[in-house]
Amino acid sequence: MADNNSLTGVESLEVELPDRIVTAQILVVIFLCINLMLIITFFTKECFYTTTRYILFAVTLLSDSFLFFSSDILLIFTQFYITIQVWLCIIICVVVLVYSTVTPVTLTAMTLERYVAICMPLRHGELCSPRNTIHCILIIHGLSSVPCIVILSTLFGSAPLSFYKQYQLCSVELFLLSIWQQYLRSAVFQFQFLIMWIVLVFSYVKIMKVAKAASGEDKKSTKKGLRTVVLHGFQLLLCLIQLWCPFIEAPLLQISFSLFNHVRYFNYIIFFLAPRCLSPLIYGLRDEVFFHALKNCASFGLYKGNTI
Repeated sequence: MADNNSLTGVESLEVELPDRIVTAQILVVIFLCINLMLIITFFTKECFYTTTRYILFAVTLLSDSFLFFSSDILLIFTQFYITIQVWLCIIICVVVLVYSTVTPVTLTAMTLERYVAICMPLRHGELCSPRNTIHCILIIHGLSSVPCIVILSTLFGSAPLSFYKQYQLCSVELFLLSIWQQYLRSAVFQFQFLIMWIVLVFSYVKIMKVAKAASGEDKKSTKKGLRTVVLHGFQLLLCLIQLWCPFIEAPLLQISFSLFNHVRYFNYIIFFLAPRCLSPLIYGLRDEVFFHALKNCASFGLYKGNTI
């Protein structure tokens, strides 16, 4: 009877596994197509690639696309128990680690841009010039690389050369050989998000003060900026939960790989894919100028397809 039950469990897992993979692939393809359409729209007008908030929006779209692709590879490897050499796993995980942090850091920069635009309008053109925006993007990627550098530095200092040639199931947890490395990663992530939340709360309070004092069109514009900051805060919260996921998954890996597999899939859908569909909504659909350009781009694509 026990053998029959275990056989039934294996058969149900084999039936369930393709469905989960297909669902994830459909969602990833949809989100990548949406991001591609938005990126194409970004390059249709000069005002988009010369304005700070649109440039930072494009950065989130690109970083999310990289993250979708690389994390989806890890998901497929995990679901089908595919092992690869550790050195190749490091390359994939570097992309996941860096770009899982790029979006929340960029959201923080976008919040600061809204703060400057509303609370310091006379200096907005000077502080948020295209040149300064490029410098900001470099800083964003530098800050986002800190957790990755910390994790890999501890790995390179403790693992023998033979470790990198081993075939393992690819996961970031593979590089955390000791418990203190997990604590160090946790400390770096929590410190980063503490700074982000301080920036977010500071910007929200300042913009709210301006909103109370404003009147007419200024009040309407300020309230819209305030709502944008609130949406950024919600996205940051979801991204924070996403970075807590490894601390939940790591103990489960020691208990049961099947349980770890199920929980990782759930976290991937809810905390990796779902939060990143908010960026197109916040700046792609709520922004009237960008929305009209998106409609024109989509209409042109449909018209061209019909003529062909």
